[in-house]
Amino acid sequence: MIKQISITLIFLLVLSSCSSTISTSKKEYTLQHSKELKSDWEINSKEWILKNDTLIGNGSLSPWGVLVSKKQLPKNYEIDLKVNMTKESLFEIMLNLDKGKYIRTYLYQIDQNIVIGDGVYDKKDDSYGKRGGKTLFKKPMELENNKWYSVKIKVVNNQLYFSVNDKITLECSLEKSSLNQKGKLGFITNGDVKITDLRIITL
Repeated sequence: MIKQISITLIFLLVLSSCSSTISTSKKEYTLQHSKELKSDWEINSKEWILKNDTLIGNGSLSPWGVLVSKKQLPKNYEIDLKVNMTKESLFEIMLNLDKGKYIRTYLYQIDQNIVIGDGVYDKKDDSYGKRGGKTLFKKPMELENNKWYSVKIKVVNNQLYFSVNDKITLECSLEKSSLNQKGKLGFITNGDVKITDLRIITL
């Protein structure tokens, strides 16, 4: 009996370590160590680093600074983070990146909006039309450099909720908007950005 339990525990540990989803066996993922960044994310160290529990991104108008996970997001999930755009105008969270398409959820200082959009991403091509995409939904919000914002994203039963500071909220149906229902997570900046308290939970 004890031997059987031990074998079962070993099997579960192997399963969780080989999991193809970004969440852990505890249904929660946090980013705190450089080894996790290297093992779980496709990273260009000139664009993104992890320093003192803070994820720091550096990009430009061309190329953008892009960081993409190696693992799939769960079907139902919640993402929490705090972000500070220290330079330039765009911070974007890529959702359900799959086969060159993704859901754009971003803060955009030039238009002073938070946005949900339909995006395309070609990691080999920075040219216009190969990254970014059209706006589907937006709401005005006053956005500034060197200010921290709390971002929460929830996807439940193909319904997306995107809120900033628990004040401004956008939502949409992935199915009705013809948006990806599965894929990976990523971050984009066209300047300098800091991210702390990143937490991804399987719902």
